[in-house]
Amino acid sequence: MSAVPQQPAANDPDTLETQEWLDALEAVLDREGPERAHFLLGKLIEKARLSGAYIPFSANTPYLNTIPTHLEERSPGDFELEERIRSYCRWNAMVMVARANRNDDELGGHIASFASVANMFGIGQQHFWRAPHQGHGGDLVYFQGHSSPGIYARGLLEGRFTEAQLLKFRRDVDGGGVTSYPHPWLMPEYWQFPTVSMGLGPLQAIYMARFLKYLEARGLAQTANRKVWVFCGDGEMDEPESMGAIAMAAREKLDNLIFIVNCNLQRLDGPVRGNGKIIQELEGDFRGAGWNVIKLIWGSYWDPLLARDKDGILRRVMEETVDGEYQNYKANDGAYVRKHFFGKHPKLLEMVSRMSDEDIWRLNRGGHDPHKIYAAYAAATRHQGQPTVILAKTIKGFGLGKQGEAKNPTHQLKKVDLETIRHVRDRFNIPIPDERLEELPFYVPPPDAPEMKYLHERRRALGGYLPQRRAKADAVPQVPPLQAFEALLKGSGEGREISTTMAFVRILTALLRDKEIGNRVVPIVPDEARTFGMEGMFRQLGIYSSEGQKYEPVDRGQVMYYREDKAGQILEEGITEPGAMSSWIAAATAYSHSNLATVPFYIFYSMFGLQRVGDLAWAAADQRARGFLLGATAGRTTLNGEGLQHEDGHSHVLASVIPNCVSYDPTYGYELAVIIQDGLRRMVTNQEDVFYYITVMNEAYEHPALPAGVEKGILKGMYLLRESKSAAKPRVQLMGSGTILREVLAAAELLEADWGVAADVWSATSFTELRRDGLAAERWNLLHPEGAPRLPYVAQCLANRAGPVVAASDYIKAFADQIRAFMPSGRAYRVLGTDGFGRSDSRAKLRHFFEVSRHFVVLAALRALADQGERKAGDVARAIAQYGIDPAKPDPATV
Repeated sequence: MSAVPQQPAANDPDTLETQEWLDALEAVLDREGPERAHFLLGKLIEKARLSGAYIPFSANTPYLNTIPTHLEERSPGDFELEERIRSYCRWNAMVMVARANRNDDELGGHIASFASVANMFGIGQQHFWRAPHQGHGGDLVYFQGHSSPGIYARGLLEGRFTEAQLLKFRRDVDGGGVTSYPHPWLMPEYWQFPTVSMGLGPLQAIYMARFLKYLEARGLAQTANRKVWVFCGDGEMDEPESMGAIAMAAREKLDNLIFIVNCNLQRLDGPVRGNGKIIQELEGDFRGAGWNVIKLIWGSYWDPLLARDKDGILRRVMEETVDGEYQNYKANDGAYVRKHFFGKHPKLLEMVSRMSDEDIWRLNRGGHDPHKIYAAYAAATRHQGQPTVILAKTIKGFGLGKQGEAKNPTHQLKKVDLETIRHVRDRFNIPIPDERLEELPFYVPPPDAPEMKYLHERRRALGGYLPQRRAKADAVPQVPPLQAFEALLKGSGEGREISTTMAFVRILTALLRDKEIGNRVVPIVPDEARTFGMEGMFRQLGIYSSEGQKYEPVDRGQVMYYREDKAGQILEEGITEPGAMSSWIAAATAYSHSNLATVPFYIFYSMFGLQRVGDLAWAAADQRARGFLLGATAGRTTLNGEGLQHEDGHSHVLASVIPNCVSYDPTYGYELAVIIQDGLRRMVTNQEDVFYYITVMNEAYEHPALPAGVEKGILKGMYLLRESKSAAKPRVQLMGSGTILREVLAAAELLEADWGVAADVWSATSFTELRRDGLAAERWNLLHPEGAPRLPYVAQCLANRAGPVVAASDYIKAFADQIRAFMPSGRAYRVLGTDGFGRSDSRAKLRHFFEVSRHFVVLAALRALADQGERKAGDVARAIAQYGIDPAKPDPATV
């Protein structure tokens, strides 16, 4: 048998020899199969390279479908009924968005994205995506967020939504409607994953797939039969997060992961790669990273033309045509395609000479062909040892006619004209009469219609309906009591100094040893375990590795050697905060996606936490994550020696804007123990949808024992740590958090010894929680003018304590300034903080530079007293001189 003749290459000096090689290759393919052919080609390339020949690498294959026609698995479904279901979804999605925008509320919405992906969603829903049911935990589907109207439209057919609910699309305030995009916070029993901050869905999905493998390896859940499906836009792949972890997915052999990139060639403003080919570019990226790539470019109507392309001219033109041209073809008509595509070569015009313009226009793209979509999905689900990406070529706004199909503004199309409505009705055979078109009615067939019966039968066969979300785990482990951390509650002991980071490691160790909750704890570190004193856990718990440990570690002879294990408990993520955060999200939502409450503790350099992964933290909040984030080496003056890029003075301000993030800045081990134990009670026992951000420091000092009765104050945000025994007047109230509380304590002693001022000291464990309490009281009073007014907790604490209030922290002034409005009436409030860029030096020098040292606390207290006539301005001047403060020193926020 002769190989298919190829178009002679311009630089081929011996076409006969070339044909002989091709004939030999085809003989191997026919007699011994593609595996043998692949082996021989590899050997030839290896031999050439060893002989010194330069063979440039290419990860690209021809611009054709990866799966040949004769190897396509055929769908067992009823094509006609499935096409009706998809058509109704298209219509109802358009109706929902268009009717939401018939008034002047400017609600927005997107029609075109779902139009391009509708068939791919439909095939998944009818044949592949399993809901949670007995013996199966359910597949996880990250839906392309801008396509949410199509998901709601299907929900209408399934009876999960009413028309009234869809008519409240994007009207969230009064409830009873459907949200703009996938938002678990707003629809907690429906959406699982927020995906519209583009790039975050692909990144989170990769680590979710790996976390499912982790659960299986540790014997916590059976996840081997579950798949993670991820829909992305081709423009979305430009986000660094979209592809930043694809090498990890290949390295971990995540064959439970399937990406579908909807290559409609357009982003919001125009073409994704107008001068190139996004599918070829992505193929090179994914194949180079080690993925199984399935290209789904051409629909079935192209198959006869490709079969007749004996000399390869059609394939050559397909290769040479750029995406900007392909977009243009579908924005016009069949005559335009004949002239500008097939007209590129006389033989191509001859090839289609007997085809009408309508026939040419009918030539479809792979991402709209149900048969080829099914074949691609089937191949992806069977593939083992690699993650799979399906690169599906589609048309943005498919089916929307002249107003919306493949046009540059299509992404923003939300108001449709009557011509487009009629076009969609006719193209997809929607039984709506002409006289009703302007009212844009939904269409739902009667329950006994064949397509409706078929729709429900298919979902029953797959275990239920998707998307769906579990709001609470069926069972949770018992949380240890506060007494389990007795060693921390007793203090560090006289003369023994520890840091709050060390205190945290002791708490974590106690939890890991707990028989009830220990195996549910998921420690996560981004290559900083030794910095945080956690290396002892390497040997004890093992570092999770799908490969186990194929080598003997260099420190094998030491007690705390680096041990990797297939059943390891620690997730050591390497230098990737976004990756580690994505692992934390997977663990923090395991109660929902796997009906298993796990307790993740992710510890990181605080400066490289929320500042770097703020968007992921917001996504975690949206999907109701539960777990602990530990910002270690925190504080702008506490992490000395590192400098501007490392020293965190604002992470608590970033945490404060996330509504369900509970944040604390503790000073002592007992405070940390109280906070973590209560967090476990809230998140595990009570299954509250909150997560915690806690800062811990690397400065060592003596920790006192837990004072009696302060637990409530620790959790509320402040408690009286030291009451002055001095009877002197005047008096001041000093507040401090984190390590700066120790400067405040020292300042209290100076005020009493040097200036005769009595000073009470308050440990402010959370200015953010105090602010939230104050706002809640303020709101209550606003809305209940005739009721008994509520007093903010700050005001309750300070009401009977005389004197101005001075607060200091190792964070910018905005952190402590959050509670200014809730001071007792008429009370002066001064805030010290570390505004400005961090820098490297000793802690004492840094605290003087940023004006949060004990001397500046004294200065602020004296100034506040002078302002209200209880001290003279001269006292302030004498303090400046006595403590060696230069009044002309530069403002630290400006240098």
